[in-house]
Amino acid sequence: MILAFALPLLAGCADLSNGKPDAWYTARGAIAPRESGRVVVCHGFGCNLKTAYHFTPADFAKMRRLIGNGDAAQEREGVRRMIAWAEKRVAPTVGSGDDIGGLDLFNAGEAGQMDCIDEATNTTSYLLVAQEAGLLRHHHVGRPVARGYFLDGRYPHATAVLIGKTGSWAVDSWPYRNGALPDVMPLDEWFARSPSG
Repeated sequence: MILAFALPLLAGCADLSNGKPDAWYTARGAIAPRESGRVVVCHGFGCNLKTAYHFTPADFAKMRRLIGNGDAAQEREGVRRMIAWAEKRVAPTVGSGDDIGGLDLFNAGEAGQMDCIDEATNTTSYLLVAQEAGLLRHHHVGRPVARGYFLDGRYPHATAVLIGKTGSWAVDSWPYRNGALPDVMPLDEWFARSPSG
């Protein structure tokens, strides 16, 4: 029963097409950030549930401190800190403080729990808000991508993407509980990961 419910959600992770982040939101019934600081957080698996959150000027000051003013590698490290902080920041409003990392089919559809679609969408939203505020100097936000389609022995999985001068980077918060530091790695390395990774 759980697998039957989860297969359509996981299949949604398998879209490998290119384009702007807006196309990702449209394809999944999600809502892209439209005004300064406002995000609509996806949860409940497959963006089934949506909760609005508005980052304040104090939040932007915190984001600026977390991301910092370093080189590209330091900015990516700062992005890790900012994404972890953003997840904790929205959690009381969204009810996602107890979100379990990784493949958690037992909580599929539960408010506050997130699958890879939710995580890739939310991470992209937080990155877009930071980009719009001028906090990203070495990268810009790409459209989320996915890997795996069962036939290759891997379950479908999606990630947010940052694009820099030296390449593209996966920003993947899905494997970890709410508020943990996400993986940030070269996108080619992320695509090559094993079924459990």
